[in-house]
Amino acid sequence: MIVSENSTQLLSPHAALLKRNDREAERNRALFHSKNLLVLNMLSSPGSGKTRLLERTLSDLGARLRFGVIVGDLQTDNDARRLSGRGAPVVPITTGTVCHLESAMIARAVEQLDLDALDVLVIENVGNLVCPARFDLGEDFRIVLFSTTEGEDKPLKYPLMFKTADVVLLNKIDLAEAVDFDSVSAKANLAGVAPQATVLSVSARTGAGLPEWYQWLEERVATKRVNRSEATVRR
Repeated sequence: MIVSENSTQLLSPHAALLKRNDREAERNRALFHSKNLLVLNMLSSPGSGKTRLLERTLSDLGARLRFGVIVGDLQTDNDARRLSGRGAPVVPITTGTVCHLESAMIARAVEQLDLDALDVLVIENVGNLVCPARFDLGEDFRIVLFSTTEGEDKPLKYPLMFKTADVVLLNKIDLAEAVDFDSVSAKANLAGVAPQATVLSVSARTGAGLPEWYQWLEERVATKRVNRSEATVRR
């Protein structure tokens, strides 16, 4: 591939931005680890059901886990308002024309949260399967939602996003038959692109599969709590 001088000039600022973001992400990660806080970066295309899944998760697990949520959106704080009132502090980030969240945005947002009072920090990223894939926010795990209404080949069209996923939640499985979704084909595509990812089939509307998602969450929080207890003993 031939790269012109102009192309190189265009790529250089982007590379510098990613390096700067990665440095800030490591600072975020160090802070989160010092608090033994489980941090999830939740990503998807628009309309996949991230906010509805979070509504259900906060309502169902709020009595057992202490959540905080950061919500990114291009415009409006509609999603943040939907999540408010479920027992978890919610901090909205309006990005304007920026199609992803960056680690510096997260660093500013967490200043509004008491991290010592949380078990889990969920970052609901901007709905986009392209730009957010390249931006580390300092999270422990990347959770990617992929809904049955999007088609079986979504992982093939956006491979980088799925290659960086730790968990893929195949959402809206209650609609699979109605939209003629081929689950076998979709899971084969996921296995080819993202063999490292844990794949869970769920429905945020009916609750199908959510116990497995909740178990995954609680197991990781339990590990963090053990680390927190050990750190307290060492002190």
